[in-house]
Amino acid sequence: MTDASPWWTPHVHADRRPRLLKRNAMARGIRDWFAARDFVEIEAAALQVSPGNEAHLAAFETRAEILGHAPQTLYLHTSPEFACKKLLAAGERRILSFGPVYRNRERGALHHPEFTMLEWYRVGETTGALVEDCAALLALAAEIGGRSRFAFRGREADPLAPIEVVTVAEAFERHAGIDLLATVAPDGSTDREGLRAGLEAAGLRTAPDDGWADLFSRVMVERVEPTLGLGRASVLCDYPVPEAALARRKAGDPRVAERFELYCCGVELANAFGELTDPAEQRRRLVAEMDEKERVYGERYPIDEDFLAALAIMPEASGIALGFDRLAMLAVGASRVEDVIWTPVADTGP
Repeated sequence: MTDASPWWTPHVHADRRPRLLKRNAMARGIRDWFAARDFVEIEAAALQVSPGNEAHLAAFETRAEILGHAPQTLYLHTSPEFACKKLLAAGERRILSFGPVYRNRERGALHHPEFTMLEWYRVGETTGALVEDCAALLALAAEIGGRSRFAFRGREADPLAPIEVVTVAEAFERHAGIDLLATVAPDGSTDREGLRAGLEAAGLRTAPDDGWADLFSRVMVERVEPTLGLGRASVLCDYPVPEAALARRKAGDPRVAERFELYCCGVELANAFGELTDPAEQRRRLVAEMDEKERVYGERYPIDEDFLAALAIMPEASGIALGFDRLAMLAVGASRVEDVIWTPVADTGP
């Protein structure tokens, strides 16, 4: 696709169409897979009072002007998570959301302002069940895509091979020589100077205004993520509590949370939690995320009070969000997610 030949040009569309039809087949296959396991597919409203409260996610803001009502600021959701958890509080046990989400300031080979999220929840089940789900979906996508190997930018993986499981602490030690959990206290507070010293010893750059989270992200991006999902898919688990705002603490070690991410060919595909259901703790973490957002970006989003109220009656559950476009990209051998999106958002940049 070029400026002279946009996606709707007949010859460009003809080149794209086989991959797009495989995307459709994958969507059908995934829906059938979940239906066979008694999941109910739900539709979460895109317009929400809060788009989500992760510090580094940017939302699209809009304004509702309804006759007889005061104007109201609303947002396109960055994830259906808050809505899904309200449905778990309402009594649903296994749910699937398969639809568009919206993230501002993101565009590239692996990012698009509007993309398709596959998000599902299991009440009363552990994140181990979600890992098994991921293995099955990788195999299903490979079968429908007609590929025995996934590849992206020279990195390959066998989608049928058993998934590697590695903790974040193990990955930091293995690839940067850093004792990460020595910089996290049982109450979740962090030792910025200790982590900074670890980065400098590993030859990684630091800046005077780096917070602990900035340093953590630098090690992840430069040393850890490029090593994941090579040869086979990887699950990176047991994230430090400060990096898992919506996940419950892990039994046995309060420094880490029940969170994992799925990687394949160095590409992050999914993010999973053993869900936090303590409203007071959740409020504290969301406020901390918004404080960080304000520090870095000079803005913050409102907190969804209904979501916090619903947590008080939400049962124990595990949930996961998977980027469907990224999975389809790997399964059909595309080089960017835009190649498997039927009608990409216009790019008006330089």
